[in-house]
Amino acid sequence: MWGLAARHDLHRDQDIARAGMRFGGARGLEKGGCSDMVRAPCRVAPGGNHQIRPMTRVLITSALPYVNGVKHLGNLVGSMLPADVFARYQRLKLGADNVLAICATDEHGAPAEIAALEEGLPVAEYCAKWHEVQKRLGESFHLSFDNFGRSSSPQNRELTQEFARALWKNGFLEVRTTRQVYSHADKRFLQDRFVIGTCPHCGYDRARGDQCENCTRVLDPTDLKSPRSALSGSPDIEVRDTQHLFLKQSEFSDRLRAWISSNEARWSPLVTSIAFKWLDEGLRDRGITRDLEWGVPVPDDIADGALKGKVFYVWFDAPIEYIGATREWADARGTPDAWVRWWRMPEAGDVTYFQFMGKDNVPFHTVGFPVTVLGANEGAAHPWKLVDVIKGFNWLNYDGGKFSTSQKRGVFMDQALELLPADQWRWYLMANAPEGSDANFTWEHFAGTVNKDLADVLGNFVNRILKFATARFEGKVPEEGAPGAAEEELEARLAALIASYTDNLEAMHFRKACADLRAIWVAGNEYVTVAAPWTLIKTDRAAAATAVRTGINLIRLIAHLSSPFIPSMSHAMLAALRVSDSHWRWTGDAAAELRHIRPGHVFDVPPVLVRKIEDAEIAAWQERFGGS
Repeated sequence: MWGLAARHDLHRDQDIARAGMRFGGARGLEKGGCSDMVRAPCRVAPGGNHQIRPMTRVLITSALPYVNGVKHLGNLVGSMLPADVFARYQRLKLGADNVLAICATDEHGAPAEIAALEEGLPVAEYCAKWHEVQKRLGESFHLSFDNFGRSSSPQNRELTQEFARALWKNGFLEVRTTRQVYSHADKRFLQDRFVIGTCPHCGYDRARGDQCENCTRVLDPTDLKSPRSALSGSPDIEVRDTQHLFLKQSEFSDRLRAWISSNEARWSPLVTSIAFKWLDEGLRDRGITRDLEWGVPVPDDIADGALKGKVFYVWFDAPIEYIGATREWADARGTPDAWVRWWRMPEAGDVTYFQFMGKDNVPFHTVGFPVTVLGANEGAAHPWKLVDVIKGFNWLNYDGGKFSTSQKRGVFMDQALELLPADQWRWYLMANAPEGSDANFTWEHFAGTVNKDLADVLGNFVNRILKFATARFEGKVPEEGAPGAAEEELEARLAALIASYTDNLEAMHFRKACADLRAIWVAGNEYVTVAAPWTLIKTDRAAAATAVRTGINLIRLIAHLSSPFIPSMSHAMLAALRVSDSHWRWTGDAAAELRHIRPGHVFDVPPVLVRKIEDAEIAAWQERFGGS
């Protein structure tokens, strides 16, 4: 899951009517109210056995961060942050009750066992500790998941075993004798990722035995050239016989190709190219059990107990935790059956399911997990829901090299929050999200983006309007004057920009959406600059009052529109205006939005919304973290 980049780290059809699909009501900073949706005919999704229906409910999952420590900014922008932005947008459009955003820590596998040993903790205690750390950091970044669960939960254990039993019953699992690497120096079997060597495909000399992070090919340890233990570095390893369960992925090749092809228009080229590359190279059956103590045990009623003492491979149980975390959410609410209507057909027939992930996770979500679902669905009275839209991201690099958890390279989430508030990071990361290609973080670029966009454009607009209005209109929305040609021009400009903004959010084109949002901020600045109420006040108080009143209402509109990206700043703007951040929806009527706050309304002047990053700070951060 994301974090597996460190560890190992459809759009709905356009024929769904867009009317009524702009922003809907909001309940508070995190959630949203309701709006009606225009319905479209149902159709059957190729490769699946369920119908795709109009988007009346939205399910969003972010690839799971692995539990081994704090995640870096590349992890954050690769899945969790865009998933949160999209969830916030959908809540504004559909209402909180119709959107469910899920994430969790991915806690099984050999890396957790090894890390726990290094910290001198039992593995369960280690995972509990780091789950809480990651949950707290996510909340500090304003990630608004409805539940941030744990793959080691009882719910996920039960579901993982349920999927395995269904696959076994349907004939898609098979016991096979395999050859597994054993390290004499470490006196243990080595899991795939703890065997390193040279990738046979691209020649990368530190490829892991499960996947090459350089070319993203999925590997087996025996594929590597010059293999050695990643724990001790010893080449004194041998391959021994052992029995494991294999998932018969090869039998699903045609079904997967049909399913992926049916989604090609809705998925990004990044996702489909990786998926088809796997299929074109030929699917291989995949071992889904490991010789470990920590994990979901293989139940004794599979293979007559022949696999007793083994656990499921982390990449088998981790995606199932999407469902497990939803079940955890339902149990915590005291509604234990509520998860069913998000995941099982026909109850989930009106759900559109979006997944967010980095590109290294795409193969497992376009092949491995879909095979699990399709195989378990055969003969099922209530089949599981397949994903509708997969949004994949490229890498965010750090100063020309890769972010790396294992090598402690780059800026990590806790360190980022020591430097600046979360919204500055949220804005920069999403405005430069690695969508079409890899992106590169540098301190100069980061500071320039924050200073120009948030301080010079947005912050300047908010503060100069409210300070002037306080000084010349006694801290109240003025009554004099009436809208004229300048206001009509602003309304038309805003309507066009907001239409583009919502279209790009709908399509999950986040960089374009950020460009649209910044253009809305610029439009506000340009309107006030041309109107120049600080000059008009000397000769035409009514015209100055019109400009101020329009500007104050525009701050309110901007705050609501900006909330998916910079929720804390948006809340601060609305608090300064003394207006609620709940029950708002974009109606498409810019004129009404710019007249919403009535004359006489009292407001406050907030502290500086965004302070500029100084050159001395940039130099200090470059010294601390490296880079330019």
